[in-house]
Amino acid sequence: MQQRTARADPQDELAARLRMLQELSGLGVRALARDTALSSSSLSRYLSGQTVPPWSAVIALCRLVKRDPRPLRPLWERASNPLPAPPKTSRQVQPPSPAGAPRPPRNDLPRDAPDFTGRQAQLAAVLATVESSRVVAIDGMAGVGKTCLAVHAAHRLAADYPDAQLYLDLHGFTEGREPLDPDPALRTLLAALDVPSEKIPQEGGIEPLAACWRSELASRRAVVVLDNAADADQVRPLLPGAGASIALITSRNRLLDLDEVPPVSLDVLTPQESAELLARASGDPSGPDGRLGRDPESAAEVLRLCGHLPLALRLAAARLRHRPGWTVGILVERMREGANEFDTAFAMSVRQLDRGQRRLFRLLGLLLGSSFDEYVAAALADVPLRSARAMLEDLLDAHLVQQPAPGRYRLHDLVHQHARRAAEEQDSVAEREQALGRVLDYYVHAAAAADAAMPLLSRSRAASAGRPPAELPRFTDKKAALFWFVTEYSNLMAAFEVAAATGADAHACELPRFMRTFFARRCGTTHLNVLFERSLAAARRLGDPLQLAEAHSDLGFARYNAGRMAEAEAAYEAAAPLVSQAGDTRLEAELIMRRGYLKWDEGYVEEPLELFRLAGKLYTEADCPMGAAHATSYEAWAMLQLGHREEAARLARQALDIPHTDPASGLPLTARITLGVAIAHEEPGEAVEHLQEALALAREDGHKHNEAWCLNCLGVALRQMGRYEEALASHRQAFALLDELFEEHWKIHFLNSYGETCRLAGLPEEALRLHRQALEVAPKLGNRYAEALAHEGIAIVLDGTDPAAAAEHRAAGQALLHELNPGAS
Repeated sequence: MQQRTARADPQDELAARLRMLQELSGLGVRALARDTALSSSSLSRYLSGQTVPPWSAVIALCRLVKRDPRPLRPLWERASNPLPAPPKTSRQVQPPSPAGAPRPPRNDLPRDAPDFTGRQAQLAAVLATVESSRVVAIDGMAGVGKTCLAVHAAHRLAADYPDAQLYLDLHGFTEGREPLDPDPALRTLLAALDVPSEKIPQEGGIEPLAACWRSELASRRAVVVLDNAADADQVRPLLPGAGASIALITSRNRLLDLDEVPPVSLDVLTPQESAELLARASGDPSGPDGRLGRDPESAAEVLRLCGHLPLALRLAAARLRHRPGWTVGILVERMREGANEFDTAFAMSVRQLDRGQRRLFRLLGLLLGSSFDEYVAAALADVPLRSARAMLEDLLDAHLVQQPAPGRYRLHDLVHQHARRAAEEQDSVAEREQALGRVLDYYVHAAAAADAAMPLLSRSRAASAGRPPAELPRFTDKKAALFWFVTEYSNLMAAFEVAAATGADAHACELPRFMRTFFARRCGTTHLNVLFERSLAAARRLGDPLQLAEAHSDLGFARYNAGRMAEAEAAYEAAAPLVSQAGDTRLEAELIMRRGYLKWDEGYVEEPLELFRLAGKLYTEADCPMGAAHATSYEAWAMLQLGHREEAARLARQALDIPHTDPASGLPLTARITLGVAIAHEEPGEAVEHLQEALALAREDGHKHNEAWCLNCLGVALRQMGRYEEALASHRQAFALLDELFEEHWKIHFLNSYGETCRLAGLPEEALRLHRQALEVAPKLGNRYAEALAHEGIAIVLDGTDPAAAAEHRAAGQALLHELNPGAS
């Protein structure tokens, strides 16, 4: 056995001192590694003397057992800078190193990720930034791949910065330990550059240390990775000064106080990049032969559960790689089981927030929509709008909240899950219910405000559900209101579902009512029917006669717009006595107008005319001139369909003389269309002007059904002027719009007029097809007037080719008209 020299090897002596620290802790290697945030394999090498630990590891071990690490510093320095070893007694004797030969440049960089995927644009941005500014700050949420990108970039830069490649974990968000102070951070970095201890300032605070660090870097070309920074104050003293050295910083926070440091923010990977990373990290063969390829649906679910976060994808891939017997489906099942590794990571990000910010973050986990604004956040947390805005900005800087568009915020799926779990653990059931109740209140009252900016002839009552929020968005015009409805649509639907599920019946009653105008412009009728069915059920539970009357009337109108005439009639019949009981004149006028539409489409003539006239009187009594003018415009439309052009034109002009706040509302639109068609023979120029104006208004309003109506009526007027090709083009545009809307039942209003244009344009076969289509559809919808017109249209087309069939159709049409209007000649 070889006898030791009198002077022990510094590396062995240091290892012995570290083993004494382990004995003091009373912990095994694994437990000790866990409590000091060190790798267990690395710690084993430190304790056995195989490797000299970094000074930060020595500090961590000393702090754990509450011992001062400073006495170990000289020993650590000797171990880190050993004297040249004596020649070995071997056949191949190594020549001694020249006296004073420098050590190889320090390279502390972690291993570059062999499966580095994507991030080409961000990598290019990092490389370009350090070239121009020498420092770059990479920020992003937990697990998004900040460290991976920084280390990958540092490896790329190593050849250009040969004097040192340093890495220091600042532990800004490490579970179980405080962020590394600038003092020990600077001493660690200076030691890594082999700066003798006598040159390192021991007194005077941070500034002398930082100056020493900058001075040492100034004469070197070094790349420094400062990983996991908590904030700007922690990292500012560590930045290089003059010289060529560069620094790459990573942080979960946006380091806004480092004005001179350009940022590069990371988002999640794209779906394609996520799939590629999962396959590479799991070692799965590409193509259909691998586990991922054999079960693409489960593979897609893994990507979704990982939220396209690189760290989550690598953790999932590791499970798959080390369990060859698992299918991807088994991996999905395991991933769905409760909390995961990310809860710890996100908890560290949340811990830096103040109490109010943490509360808002937790409550945001209760929201069900895809994104939200500051008004929702203010209502959710019951704080002033200004406070909500400031807290959201802080959450945004901490990358706990994302901002997909100006004024809109969202939580990444994994962050949302963590926030929701935190709320369930830390906030009582009552607190969560109250927060959701405030959100419901907000959406009902905000929808009412937006609806008020989109003028209707019969305005809904003011919102009464819940408590009005302190602040609501301001809708300067209907465009702003419509944009809000489009943006908040999924949230409004989610709010309705919450209201229905939690028994908030007043909210479930009112929310669909305030969305009627929006649905008319952007949504089909099917969804609105379902909403009003459930709204009616809520009204029944409330037992409020006025709520019930409105619910029946609204459901009837939804049924009518869907072409379900018998169901519409039944809903109106149920509403009528309730409306009388409520004593609301405007509501009564609205119901009568709706019954007039229905009766007209069912083919009656005299009854709808009387209903429109009665509605006009009631609107006048209710001091609603807009409503009265609207009733007059529909009376004009009915007179036009009956062939009374002069009277129709007079009534339409009368309606247009009434001042109106919204040119695109039903009042001037109906009146302009009626007037344009009524005077097409006598005043073709003025007629086209009115119809083109109506079409422009409908398009500006975004109301596709009204746009189709205007186009069809323009076709009728152009046909009367003999401009058949233009007329056909207008009809075709109208039908193309209805095809886009998937509203086949609406075509019954246009089929016969389109057929008449085709006949006069010399297209009898097309005319016959359209009239027969109308004859097929009209009875299904209960529209007997359209059915009668279809018979008459077919008869006219067949007059020259099949007189007998023509006579049969003409007789059937006349019989229907006589049934509908017995007093007519």
